[in-house]
Amino acid sequence: MRSRLIAFAAIAASATATLPLVAQTPPQPKTAADGIAEYRKMLEDGNPAELFEAKGEDLWKTPRGPKNTTLEACDLGLGPGVVKGAWAQLPRYFPDTKKVQDLESRLLTCMQTLQGFDAAEIAATPFDKDEQKSVTALAAWISSMSRGMKMALPQKHPEEKRAYELGKRAFFYRGGPMDFSCASCHGEAGKRIRLQDLPDLTKNPGDGVGFAAWPAYRVSSGEMWSMQRRLNDCFRQQRFPYPGFASDVTIALGVYMGVNAKGAESIAPAIKR
Repeated sequence: MRSRLIAFAAIAASATATLPLVAQTPPQPKTAADGIAEYRKMLEDGNPAELFEAKGEDLWKTPRGPKNTTLEACDLGLGPGVVKGAWAQLPRYFPDTKKVQDLESRLLTCMQTLQGFDAAEIAATPFDKDEQKSVTALAAWISSMSRGMKMALPQKHPEEKRAYELGKRAFFYRGGPMDFSCASCHGEAGKRIRLQDLPDLTKNPGDGVGFAAWPAYRVSSGEMWSMQRRLNDCFRQQRFPYPGFASDVTIALGVYMGVNAKGAESIAPAIKR
């Protein structure tokens, strides 16, 4: 019996010796970015933005305002009533207003001309209040109709080119008590704030993490944020005075970031921390 055990051990040792040696790579520790990505992934299936999308579609199709009319004749740049793909080409120049407009400012125009609302009054209303809530919900639904499409802001009209250059100047303008600019956080790759990676918005991030992700649902505040609100809060963090809603400078910043995001896939309305 003992001789058999010895023989078996010898055979096993011989077989083991002939097996190729495989290098064992130790598991790599997760980065903060990995953790945030996993967190977002877990929330994607239940993104509350879907509730705002449904509300926005209802607002688009329901007769409202002093004129008791829908927004279905609103021209977002691709023709009256055409919503699909419109967000991926905004901001852009509109001949009827002779202005470059982003989604929110264009919605104000349509709400005033078609439905009879007072655009100036809505612009002066705080975020998440009264008709401002309607604008945000509408922006959520309209942006969702371009989900998966590539950002392709036009730059043919002289005013579109002028807006891009104005937005570029505003992006790099330093000022305020902190001597900050948009570029302080978003002017180069590899920056982070409170575990949050900051995309470089001077070039195409390529994956919709920047301009192509807004509007977005903010988990930390439990609110839907439009691009106008995102920019407003950036000014607050820079300790600048609040810009006016749909002001020339915020629209120009949208043109600059949007043109730089050419080819990036729109994932709006996304979900943010």
